[in-house]
Amino acid sequence: MVMTVQCDLCPKRCVIEPNQSGDCRIRVNLEGKLCAVTYGFASAVHVDPVEKKPVYHYLPGTPILSLATVGCNLHCKNCQNWEISQCNPEDSRAAFLPPADVVALAKKQACPSIAYTYTEPLVYYEYTLDCARLAREQGIKNVLVTAGYINPEPLRELCRYVDAATVDVKAFSNEFYQDMCGATLKPVLDGLVLAKSCGVMVEVSNLVIPTLNDTDRDFLSLCTWLKENMGPETPLHFLRFFPHYRMRNLPPTEESTMARAREIARAVGLHYVYVGNILLEGSATTCCPSCKKVLVRRQGFVIQENRLRDGRCPDCNREIYGLWR
Repeated sequence: MVMTVQCDLCPKRCVIEPNQSGDCRIRVNLEGKLCAVTYGFASAVHVDPVEKKPVYHYLPGTPILSLATVGCNLHCKNCQNWEISQCNPEDSRAAFLPPADVVALAKKQACPSIAYTYTEPLVYYEYTLDCARLAREQGIKNVLVTAGYINPEPLRELCRYVDAATVDVKAFSNEFYQDMCGATLKPVLDGLVLAKSCGVMVEVSNLVIPTLNDTDRDFLSLCTWLKENMGPETPLHFLRFFPHYRMRNLPPTEESTMARAREIARAVGLHYVYVGNILLEGSATTCCPSCKKVLVRRQGFVIQENRLRDGRCPDCNREIYGLWR
């Protein structure tokens, strides 16, 4: 008897035939049971500065153990990590690293937190969840670096163990998501609101791609939605595009475009706006929204100065969104 299974993890809700996988490649129908075949098999493990994620308002200057398996439920034409995100599990190299070993490695490397990153940690959901649960039990924090394409029920369960997240909003356009990523926008926005309501400290990133999501209207729509739905304190990272994967026909984003995106975000009223993959004056600096004094100065991923005192501005005593120690 042929038994199909349906995966309810993400909005695609793949109906999977026996011995076939869902759209993410790693959730497979084995004898009528849905199996995440990369569970416990890490394709990438590194110690990074937390700022690389990018996460600027969460334990700045600390190392973070970064973990990934192959697989993704999006198929972005500009993917930077396509060699593993778009790879079939049977074609990849991986090391067996069960959750207990992940947590032990974080402790050995003196990392106060673990990042589930590089590909899409939501498709290797069970592995992410078990690692995060065990890390929480042992006093280690958890950070998601994700495109946020997941259904509400599993996201709510995972958020019980997640401390911070950087969510990559590809564009404020459903058409862009359909054409460039094979997904839709609304579940990502819904997930952002849900994660924050669950107590997760959320930052947002947006890769600015020439001719595709780089108009003033694009920036204004995204920033206005963030302010109204996530609050003006939500950190926003505009990231400069470089040609990758199936999008090598476009040039790197102009410096003037990145500066304009930042200006629009600030004019909308977002408090913490950063520009990544390019060195602009103050592009990685955290300033106090009230008195405008510099609080955290960064050069690349290096903290050059941190003036915060117990999470507050030392000049006007304003509390600054984030976890600073």
